[in-house]
Amino acid sequence: MIIPKTLKKGDKVSIISTARKITMQELIPSIKILKSWGLEVVFGENLFKENNQFSGTKKQRVEDLQNAINDNSISAILCARGGYGTVQIIDDINFSNLQKNPRWIIGYSDVTVLHSHLHNVGIATLHASMPINFVKNTEESLNSLKNILFEGKNTIEYNSQKINNIGNVNSEIVGGNLSILYSLIGSDSDINTNGKILFIEDLDEYLYHIDRMMINLKRNGKLENLAALIVGGMSDMNDNEISFGKSVIEIISECVAEYNYPVCFNFPAGHLDDNRTIIFGQQSELIISEKTISLKQ
Repeated sequence: MIIPKTLKKGDKVSIISTARKITMQELIPSIKILKSWGLEVVFGENLFKENNQFSGTKKQRVEDLQNAINDNSISAILCARGGYGTVQIIDDINFSNLQKNPRWIIGYSDVTVLHSHLHNVGIATLHASMPINFVKNTEESLNSLKNILFEGKNTIEYNSQKINNIGNVNSEIVGGNLSILYSLIGSDSDINTNGKILFIEDLDEYLYHIDRMMINLKRNGKLENLAALIVGGMSDMNDNEISFGKSVIEIISECVAEYNYPVCFNFPAGHLDDNRTIIFGQQSELIISEKTISLKQ
């Protein structure tokens, strides 16, 4: 796996959008933060274009991501926001220059398409907050991103729960948004989870949808041979008038109950203000004890 280099003050970072549209006003807080880190911020040429809900047409979004990949003066590529649309352009992107001159690609949610695809290409990525969220992010969230960008390492620690399966593992982390991972199965962007730590999170889903997606991952062999499972934010879950009868933790816990690997819940990453940065593709140490969870990268 190719691990991009750390950044230094004066480095140039590009903000592009592979999915939903965004305005300059929405980016002002994040631009101030990035500049306070000593970074030079540039925008994709089509970033503020609009095509219905999207940040420009498919062609324009392809151009912005491809230009950022091809420009070797760019040290990191930040996806401005999620929404929907990355899967529309993924097959039109040439990642060969990124393999020769690796840079961090950063984002979460819909950006899971890029995380999964680039894992297959052999390039590590950052599951992290995006510029549209910076204004609401916790200090710990932003510091975790800064630590990895400038120092190449970060540790996340939080309190454990009785429902967790304790254990220690050292492996690569893959994953992202559960709905996106579910939608990628069978495609060129589908990931091999064998021997790896799988991270999942989601937002605004019905409980029966979570059950259906977890069962689908299980039937496709995505859960059987994991090194460990990390469950991040499962935010704003919905239920029908006739209750599904299980919480999201119960759904996931029961789905992997037959396996013996470590499992932890409520990890501080996903659609949360406290959205800590995770390096996908880098060897990482996960320690789940009765009292604490620690992820060292």
